[in-house]
Amino acid sequence: MGNQPDIAAGRLTDSDYAENFSDVHPPLDRKAALIESSRCYFCYDAPCIEACPTGIDIPSFIRKISTDNVRGAAQDILDENIMGGACARVCPTEVLCQEACVRNTQEHKPVQIGLLQRYATDAVMDAAAHPFQRAETTGKRVAVVGAGPAGLSCAHRLAMHGHDVVVFEAKAKAGGLNEYGIAAYKVPEDFAHREVDFILEIGGIEIRNDQALGRDISLADLRRDYDAVFLGMGLGGVRALGLEGEDLDGVYNAVDFIADLRQSENLASLPVGRKVVVIGGGNTAIDIAVQTKRLGAEDVTLVYRRGPEAMSATGHEQEFAQVNGVKIKHWAQPREIRGAHGHVTDVVFEYTQLDGNGRLSGTGDAFSVPADMVFKAIGQEMLPLPQANGSSALLEMDGACIAVNDDRQTSLPDVWAGGDCVAVSEDLTVAAVQDGKLAAESINRFLRS
Repeated sequence: MGNQPDIAAGRLTDSDYAENFSDVHPPLDRKAALIESSRCYFCYDAPCIEACPTGIDIPSFIRKISTDNVRGAAQDILDENIMGGACARVCPTEVLCQEACVRNTQEHKPVQIGLLQRYATDAVMDAAAHPFQRAETTGKRVAVVGAGPAGLSCAHRLAMHGHDVVVFEAKAKAGGLNEYGIAAYKVPEDFAHREVDFILEIGGIEIRNDQALGRDISLADLRRDYDAVFLGMGLGGVRALGLEGEDLDGVYNAVDFIADLRQSENLASLPVGRKVVVIGGGNTAIDIAVQTKRLGAEDVTLVYRRGPEAMSATGHEQEFAQVNGVKIKHWAQPREIRGAHGHVTDVVFEYTQLDGNGRLSGTGDAFSVPADMVFKAIGQEMLPLPQANGSSALLEMDGACIAVNDDRQTSLPDVWAGGDCVAVSEDLTVAAVQDGKLAAESINRFLRS
């Protein structure tokens, strides 16, 4: 076959697909949750609370689990983080709350806060009674752009205060990255959709799908028709490598392939290469590498230009990829994507090193990695904001992102923003949820003044 690409669907059996994309962290049962909760010291000045971007009172909710008050535990969590169920699954707890756990100093084994959080929130999501009551309607209307974690968090908190919210979402489904961008084995069984339904149960929130800012709606119109606006549309663009051969067949944006995988009703129908190369060092790079391996790829090589400590993917994620058969090669940068007959055949990489000033540079030595499929996962970027749209008022930007203050208010007095589209946010679901919550409280004060 020579240079013929080896890409095929249905490389595995149905049972293999089911196992490979089942829950990567099975939930705790009651007995295990009681045992794990008993390990907590219930610290008065708990460092785990400081390490949580949403400020959940972790000792309080764990103590309630230990006394079988699971609903009370969930209330503690959801009061601060309405997407506590998703965050329990996708948060890098190993570098946040669990890294701060004082159990590490004695046993090097933190309390499993993420699994305990999931135990509590899952129980409430499956219960008949919703844990939040909507306040009396205020008659104020707020537009939210983006139904991802930031937008949904903002919408829920505003609805709780009695305001009416309309969420404009560019895609066909709400949920943002939880629906389209997270590895399927982290949020199986349609969890992202169920969590959206749970959030909407409070009432007062309308979601309008297939409504994109700049195409179907404008900021000027939203400011005219609503009392306040929250922008939480995330990052719509994907960074290009800027290399020769980037437009060859078989070269993909990792986020697009993950979105297709997450929306697929039959994983056996997804074609995957026998030899896969992933370029990048973040969570998206890890997610696409592991998922292609679990789809049946034979050789998956992830290449990153610096060392493992510089990767934005946590050490836990890097180890998870390697346990799943992904080869991670550090200190190499792509130089050329080569192909034959219009399809990728291999990627040429150059070894890298740090010069005397700590800057990355190529060594001149190169090697190539054969590939049927290449995935670009070097980060996303914000698309140019279609600001004017008939209005002379422009948002102040901080680089490519929206500039905001501590309350997530923009330079326009009636517009707030949060999540990946703002300059101050971290690339974490939990940080986006906190942005939405902070903005909602500020908007509420603004509307009531």
